[in-house]
Amino acid sequence: MKSPPRSLRNQLMLGILLPVVAFLVLNAYVLYQQALNAADTAYDRTLLASAKAIGEQLEVVPDALHGHRLLGSLTYAALEAFEADNRSRLYYRVTGFSGEMVAGFADLPPWRGTLPTNTLYAALVHFYDDHYQGEPVRVAVLLQPVAGVYGLGMATIQVAETLELRQTLARQILLDTLWRQSLLIALIGLVVFVVVQRATLPVRRLSAALAARPENDLSPLDSAAAPTELQPLLQATNQHMARLSDLLQHQKRFVRDTSHQIKTPLAVLRTQLQSALRGDVDTHLALREMMQTVDGATEMANQMLALAKIEQLRIQADVPVVAWAEALRAVALDVAALVADKQLDFELQLDPTASTLRVRAHEWSLKELARNLLHNAIRHSPPGGSLRIELQAGPEPSSAQLTIDDSGGGLPQNLLDNPFRPFHTAVHAPHGSGLGLAICHGIVQTLGGQIELQNRLDEHGRCVGLRASVRLPLAEPRYSTIT
Repeated sequence: MKSPPRSLRNQLMLGILLPVVAFLVLNAYVLYQQALNAADTAYDRTLLASAKAIGEQLEVVPDALHGHRLLGSLTYAALEAFEADNRSRLYYRVTGFSGEMVAGFADLPPWRGTLPTNTLYAALVHFYDDHYQGEPVRVAVLLQPVAGVYGLGMATIQVAETLELRQTLARQILLDTLWRQSLLIALIGLVVFVVVQRATLPVRRLSAALAARPENDLSPLDSAAAPTELQPLLQATNQHMARLSDLLQHQKRFVRDTSHQIKTPLAVLRTQLQSALRGDVDTHLALREMMQTVDGATEMANQMLALAKIEQLRIQADVPVVAWAEALRAVALDVAALVADKQLDFELQLDPTASTLRVRAHEWSLKELARNLLHNAIRHSPPGGSLRIELQAGPEPSSAQLTIDDSGGGLPQNLLDNPFRPFHTAVHAPHGSGLGLAICHGIVQTLGGQIELQNRLDEHGRCVGLRASVRLPLAEPRYSTIT
């Protein structure tokens, strides 16, 4: 199932907003962790202060068994001054010189760690996270030296605090930041929406302009005010519309010329048929005249179809590489009967490198080119005249040249100025359709070559024939070849 078309505007907004939102979410998580660390740093100082306060109330007393021991006359009320509010609770434990319980909460897990080597505090203190009575707590451990007249020793003081106040502070910092980030996201979304709307406005205007155009309007789109990113699209669209316009104009011209040219042979054929039915002319003579009319109409129809087919070559991209000499030989064999019928002195001269002269073209177009040129040359050459064909490398290293010399009467000056106009023939060749040279010109233009017609003159300036020269570019060596 084909997926629906995606909106460019939605893609732009998602492409901008999604990374921003993802970054802000990650930033919020990092900020929350940093807020917790900041809260720990701030409240750890309170824990240390409470531990020092407990250490100040310890003293060394005599002991019959060990000689001296640690004594602490502490009450929980002494820690109330260090409680920030009633949302957090403090617990403590004091351990004597020999690990004995001195004061505090006996079920508070004793410290089993080691002091860190790097610390921000001058005291022998260590902070760590633990659990007490099923709740997470933050614990400060202070190794406090205690001295008296009866001896000295190292007391271990643990003070634990529940995490409600720290978490509340971190959440408050996070929430204060989140609403600002939400406002920032809304502002970015609004800006992106406005910018995307403005950026896609030329696209919507272009779409509306195309939708409002008449069906037959293929004029170029105005690209002067379009942004740079749309210029390639508009240029490609204008080029495509120009090709469509050319094809449409060619189709109209083809239909117009066909409808105009087909009327003449049909009218002549109808007249001949009526004359035969009335008995004005001999039946066999009428049939021969009608056959000539049909042959002329058939030739003209074939040539007009060939002229129309040339337009298809202009839009084809995959064009093969063929040997020009092979196509030329095939056409020369086809017209051999016509040459023999006029008893022409025929010569086909191929350059020694003719087999390597390969051009990028369809084989039928090369044959059609040679066939039309040879038919014209044979038609205009007198019986017993000469006809010479030569294929050789062109003056440029990347071209090949075909030259056809006949011995006809040449072209009058009015046709030499523009000999490739369709439906224009020489006065002494009334039976031509006037399409042969137009076909040749169209084929050569499509293949990127040049064609020239010029009268051949003798030393006295008299016309002794017509020379047709066709020059085509050779296929580049990197292309594979077929014959």
